[in-house]
Amino acid sequence: MMRVELPDVPGSLGRVASAIGEAGGDIEAIEIVEKRDGFAVDDVLLEIPAGTMPDSIISACSVLDGVSVQWISRYAAGGNLFLDLEVVEALTEDPATARDRLVELLPIAFRVDWAARVTPGPDGARVVHATDAAPSAYDIEAVPAPTRLPGDEVYVECAAPFGDDVVLMGRRGGPDFLDSELARLEHLLGLAITISRA
Repeated sequence: MMRVELPDVPGSLGRVASAIGEAGGDIEAIEIVEKRDGFAVDDVLLEIPAGTMPDSIISACSVLDGVSVQWISRYAAGGNLFLDLEVVEALTEDPATARDRLVELLPIAFRVDWAARVTPGPDGARVVHATDAAPSAYDIEAVPAPTRLPGDEVYVECAAPFGDDVVLMGRRGGPDFLDSELARLEHLLGLAITISRA
């Protein structure tokens, strides 16, 4: 998975796609993550054959005028871009478990390594539900809105209010969470709360 910033003008994506192909990569899917100030930020799911170095793809894209590779990392084999609509569909299958199910789906929808739902308290946060890779302890208070957290030397993190709880996500090595991702997270959490009350 590669996150790339490019000019939001006709032909930019074609130039990036050509550069990726010339460097030996094969594009499987592209998702527009954000548009701002004449630029687009796209996540590109690549198939890279054995022997092709990700650095060669980064170099091929970075020499293009106005193009910047923000991040590249392995993505789970067989993974694909999981649309928010599919998340909502999964939540409606069993409204009683919608809040926990959303936590399980966040790593797929946001391409993060872990997600957790915790209840803040005076003696630390109590874990309500978490994915397997999530930390076992959290030192967080209630948050009023989706926000980026300092994280640590390994993960970039974010948190968002979820009723009386807080949802946290962590992404190993980046990229930082964009405003559009925080807005998507807030929207999905609100939908999960509504669905769980149905």
